[in-house]
Amino acid sequence: MNLSLVTPDSKLPERPFTTSDIESVATNRYALTQAISHGDVRRPFRGVYLAAQAEDDPVKRAEALAQVVSEHQVISDRSAAWVHGIDTFSRMEMAQLPAVETCAVRGHTRTRRPGTDGRSRDLLPDDIAVIGGVRVTTPLRTALDLGCNLNRREAMAALNEFARRHGITRSSLDEQLPRFRGRRGVVQLRELVPLLNRRLESQRESWTLLAISDAGLPLPETQVWVDVEGIPTYRLDFAYRLAKVAIEYDGEDHDDPDQRIYDEERRGWLIDHGWTIIIVRKGDFTGDRLDAWLREIKDALTPPYSSRRF
Repeated sequence: MNLSLVTPDSKLPERPFTTSDIESVATNRYALTQAISHGDVRRPFRGVYLAAQAEDDPVKRAEALAQVVSEHQVISDRSAAWVHGIDTFSRMEMAQLPAVETCAVRGHTRTRRPGTDGRSRDLLPDDIAVIGGVRVTTPLRTALDLGCNLNRREAMAALNEFARRHGITRSSLDEQLPRFRGRRGVVQLRELVPLLNRRLESQRESWTLLAISDAGLPLPETQVWVDVEGIPTYRLDFAYRLAKVAIEYDGEDHDDPDQRIYDEERRGWLIDHGWTIIIVRKGDFTGDRLDAWLREIKDALTPPYSSRRF
């Protein structure tokens, strides 16, 4: 940063600040204007500023917005999920930095500030938390909203991630469902709650389990350990123990050469000991590729039989 734009022994803070904070952040209006023109300071929203070295992500934008909106505006939906440590944005959205999603407490006007996606919603005091000075929907309320608002697969992944990271349970979701009666997306939410699984560790694992359920197949166990000489040695993403059928999702981390070698050795041992291994990859969730691995599961679970033709 060009230190001539601030006082000699200081630099601009990494937290968002407003013009009313100028003296406390050791600068002045002229220096601030110069810092903006030199690219040393960004203005994420009208009236609030952020030093260029500060990370520009949904959390920082939420913190910035909180500086210039009323207490009746609450960070919500995917922006709230990010504050709670859960990423539900696509890579394309993050490349442009998405609008901050907010909702106004019922009876107050939603924000129309550029860079925001403002809505109104019935929020109870128990639906709101304050994190780092930012009013945000709680993990439970955020999970409920995303279960209604996101497309089905992404909603399932978000619910499972909230279960894993924040202890959201089926019973806690079920308890809140009557409040959502008549809301758009609540039917989807009701369908997804019984499938909640805190043991899933990635978005695509959630997609995999949802696809298995939608196909009418019995649900497998998740994160299953296989013993070698009595010692838990190999962990499977999904498994039907009695049938010795395993389903594994291979994400991008499986492209690593060392990981591939380990996978081959591990799966070779499992196959040698009677297991059927079905691999699901990133592009396998639509069309013929989806049908193919689901058919593999059906075939593997079908008990062998013989028939005699006359």
